[in-house]
Amino acid sequence: MTSGRSFYITTPIYYPSDVPHIGHGYTTVAVDTLARWHRQAGDDTWMLTGTDEHGQKMMRAAAANGATPQEWVDRLVSESWFPLLETLDVANDDFIRTTQERHEERVKAFVQAIYDRGYIYAGEFEALYCVGCEEFKTEAEILPGTGEFEGLKVCAIHSKPLELLQEKNYFFKLSEFQDRLLELYASEPDFIRPESARNEVVSFVRSGLKDLSISRSTFDWGIEVPWDDSHVIYVWVDALLNYATAVGYGTDPEQFARRWPAYHVVGKDILRFHAVIWPAMLMAAGLEVPRGVFAHGWLLVGGEKMSKSKLTGIAPSEITDVFGSDAYRFYFLSAIAFGQDGSFSWEDLSARYQAELANGFGNLASRTVAMIGKYFDGVVPMPGTYTDADRAVQTVVADAATAADAAMERFRIDEAIERIWTIVDELNGYITVNEPWALAKDEANRERLATVLYTVAEGLRALTVLLSPVMPAATGILWKALGAEAALGALTSQPIRGAGTWGVLAPGTTVSALAPLFPRVEQNS
Repeated sequence: MTSGRSFYITTPIYYPSDVPHIGHGYTTVAVDTLARWHRQAGDDTWMLTGTDEHGQKMMRAAAANGATPQEWVDRLVSESWFPLLETLDVANDDFIRTTQERHEERVKAFVQAIYDRGYIYAGEFEALYCVGCEEFKTEAEILPGTGEFEGLKVCAIHSKPLELLQEKNYFFKLSEFQDRLLELYASEPDFIRPESARNEVVSFVRSGLKDLSISRSTFDWGIEVPWDDSHVIYVWVDALLNYATAVGYGTDPEQFARRWPAYHVVGKDILRFHAVIWPAMLMAAGLEVPRGVFAHGWLLVGGEKMSKSKLTGIAPSEITDVFGSDAYRFYFLSAIAFGQDGSFSWEDLSARYQAELANGFGNLASRTVAMIGKYFDGVVPMPGTYTDADRAVQTVVADAATAADAAMERFRIDEAIERIWTIVDELNGYITVNEPWALAKDEANRERLATVLYTVAEGLRALTVLLSPVMPAATGILWKALGAEAALGALTSQPIRGAGTWGVLAPGTTVSALAPLFPRVEQNS
């Protein structure tokens, strides 16, 4: 079911020594929802996630835990990162680890290619380095230390002292790409989204680019520079290349041609790497730049960006154990404007779960299936003549489907859900006004009752398809209860861009009992 249009989308590759928190989960479910939507729209979709396993920070953590770096990352990935994907119901197509041979060999080929094209040179280097960020710091990112770090220079993000590094390194001629990058941003205004992120990158590049140190010689946990085995490739260069190596760069030209270029969804703190360094590296290699880079905001807890060092990190399972994976996905993707910072609170999650999921969508599903069971022996009835009120429902459904698809194209998942939710509100209002329970009391109203319940069932069919990329578990259960799986096939194979077409659920389809999709939650607070 592919339209031939390639939709390749990536999460950042995560640093495995950071135990997954809800911020990592947020990025991952956003990318998964976009991928599921495009897959169901018939686009040739590929979703990549993975882990970034090299660098000095990882080497030190392994040593502190009495393990080799490889043993250490293997343990972290299997204990924390693979389970995250299951916890959040993520349907990724691939998972890349930067210690995999496929990645290491292709990274060497890429770096060799830009070296051969004259974009890498040897030089001396001295700068302040933050091990936590695995990055050299500019003046703007350095603060004077306080307390125990009085008199030292510290990282603005980690508040930890910086290390002065002096070494012979290889440099990438990033400065040569300033004009080409500015031309890219001007000619493709959607290359960086949202607009605030784009403006920030444009002004950064306008202020002048320095060449980038792309190798380290003081430690060996990394991929060797192909022409000089006393150096390893800088961890960020190695990491960025995963997006190309995972789809066959260098060894599988057919796969690479089919998938590349990609859309990258990243947290705004790593935007510059993706919107400046990465396209410049691709230009140097003579490859297409990414299709676009979307920077989402931070999740704030108590007004602070989450981090393990400040103990504000919340594990996704703390939420899913209570509310389930669908509620996690729905809450973070609808409550926060995608691209802006958002605050998380248990109270807000709980309130939305109750109002929107249990009372809104869940109750609509239960009532519909129960009334078809009670008044039509569990068989979807044949509608009679449609009134203006019925046609109004059909219009809301069609408009919601079109608007949601347009919002997903803009990477505004929150707006897509908002438009889909107009169907929930419309159908609940329609049931209240048309009172099927009152119609059922008089045989003379039998045809009208049939029309009302067909309208609600068919509206619910469209709603289930549209919500399936956001809430795959609950919609899968509802799809079966509506009898749609037996009649129409798997939910994931329903064409999502055609979900608003009226009359897909055939009269005569048998529904089955439905337990509450979003049961009441008992919270011990």
